[in-house]
Parts: sequence; C-alpha cells; structure tokens
Amino acid sequence: MKNSYPVKVNNTFDFEIDKKSALDLDALEISASEFHILQNNRSYQAEITEASFDQKTYAVKVDNNTYNVLIFNELDALIKEMGFEIGATKKVSEIKAPMPGLIIDINIKVGQEIKEFDALIILEAMKMENTLTSPRDGIIKSISVINGETVNKNQLLIEFE
Repeated sequence: MKNSYPVKVNNTFDFEIDKKSALDLDALEISASEFHILQNNRSYQAEITEASFDQKTYAVKVDNNTYNVLIFNELDALIKEMGFEIGATKKVSEIKAPMPGLIIDINIKVGQEIKEFDALIILEAMKMENTLTSPRDGIIKSISVINGETVNKNQLLIEFE
C-alpha cells in the first residue's frame, strides 16, 4: 500500500501528501464540508465547496481563497508510468469497417459537424444492422463509401478533419 499521494493544486503546484502528515493534521470537523485546522500554531478555516469523488477533484476554500485540488492514487500513478494518461482524449481521425458487410445507410455528409455518439453509417453484416457511431466530436472530412457498397474488414469508411 502506498504511503504518499501526489496532489496537484490549481493545475500548477505539485505536492506529495503522506498518510502520516494527513493524520497528524489538527482538524476539527464543523460540518460535513467545513473544518477548522491548526497547523504550525496557525488557524485556518477550510470548506470543501465542490467535490467529484469519481474524478478525484475538489474545490477547497481556505480563508477565502479557493484552490482546485486533484488527488492521484496508486492506479493513476501506474497508468501514468505506463505511458497512458487518465482523461486523455484519443484523437481518432478515421473510421474503418469493423467487419465485412454491406453499407445500407449513410447518415452524414462531407463538411458536416457531428457530435460524439452520433449515428454515422449503418453496416449490414451477417443479416444484422450495425450502427457505427462517432467516437468524438468533429467535422467529416471525407466519406469513402456509398450506399449499397460491399466493404471489407478494416476498409476506410470515414475521415475526420
């Protein structure tokens, strides 16, 4: 089990918070989100004004100054060490046919602005209709197929700008 956690404040300052120093902090809970803290003989009023447990982000108001705090855990550190970033968006520039089939409907045009999860193409394969949706927001750069065309697996269907 890890004894310290990286913390980023205001997306600028990096700190390591260890379990011992967190437990040694003299904090008195006033309410579910408000605390009175003593550190190095100095008194602070702290309030958690926003919290997203899933995103591990918090807005903490200390003596009328608000700080945006991001706390990393062991999994976050491992993912970063492996070269992946949590929340990093994958830049998809094209869509290829996931299987061989027949294009039965194209719901978009070149130059059209689309949103993530918009239906783009309906591909019939093994007597089933498969709706291919957009993996991201974007603009359609090109459409490489037409209605009624038979496509092979991994054949280019759509390109994004």
